[in-house]
Amino acid sequence: MKISKYLSRAVVYIFLIAVFIISIFPFYWMIVGMTNTAADVIKGRMTFGNQLINNFKTLLTSYNLGRIFLNSVKVSSLTVIGTLIVSSMAAYGFEIYYSKKREVIYSLILITMMIPFAALMIPLFRLIVQLGLLDTHFGLIITSIASAFIIFFFRQSFKAISKETIEAARVDGAGEFTIFFKIIIPTMKSTYAAAAIYSFMTSWNSYLWPLIILQSDKQKTMTLLISNMSSAYFPDYGAVMAAIVVATLPMIIIFFALQRYFVQGLTGAVKQ
Repeated sequence: MKISKYLSRAVVYIFLIAVFIISIFPFYWMIVGMTNTAADVIKGRMTFGNQLINNFKTLLTSYNLGRIFLNSVKVSSLTVIGTLIVSSMAAYGFEIYYSKKREVIYSLILITMMIPFAALMIPLFRLIVQLGLLDTHFGLIITSIASAFIIFFFRQSFKAISKETIEAARVDGAGEFTIFFKIIIPTMKSTYAAAAIYSFMTSWNSYLWPLIILQSDKQKTMTLLISNMSSAYFPDYGAVMAAIVVATLPMIIIFFALQRYFVQGLTGAVKQ
């Protein structure tokens, strides 16, 4: 019995180690690739090279990495802030205020999650053009801050809020905005952190919509930069790998900084 127990445990550990290696390999290859030349990357070299500085020089001089990186930070940060405010207030309204048509409207919002973005591109593009927001970051942000999934996520978490607490605050003379910003938000930090991570990663990795409305080089984001670099006639794969590393770092930092709240937020939403 002991031998079979040890063998089963060994099989589990071997499987987990294999999965870990498979999962971590793309990151290793990405980091190694940014230190090598394009020829070395094409050959599949798996050891570190000495081209790290040259690859970053190429990014800074030929592709204006600093400006494009700040564009992505600006768009993603403002999208996260707008999404958290708009979606959480919408979810709060759906959960706290009762009306006969509430669930019908809420269901219609959830149904929009089933509509593929390809069906919305042309109407959205025409709307952006008519508003004069083509080739602007604001046009990219304003179309992303209302998320049906985030509204659903927040509402599931708001179900845990005590209605008696809200009524007591109203009796004490607190307005709805005071209740929302001073009672609801401080008690739902983990939910907001989880929603912020999801919203940031979605905005940061967005490619198709920015490709459509951002037409000048000075407005481009990191995803468009990487796409342009990889689709060149002679791609500099060392510089491409360096750009991918730069684009990946913010997501890794934010996730690890908020991972405790992220797990708590997801757990709280799922339990409802």
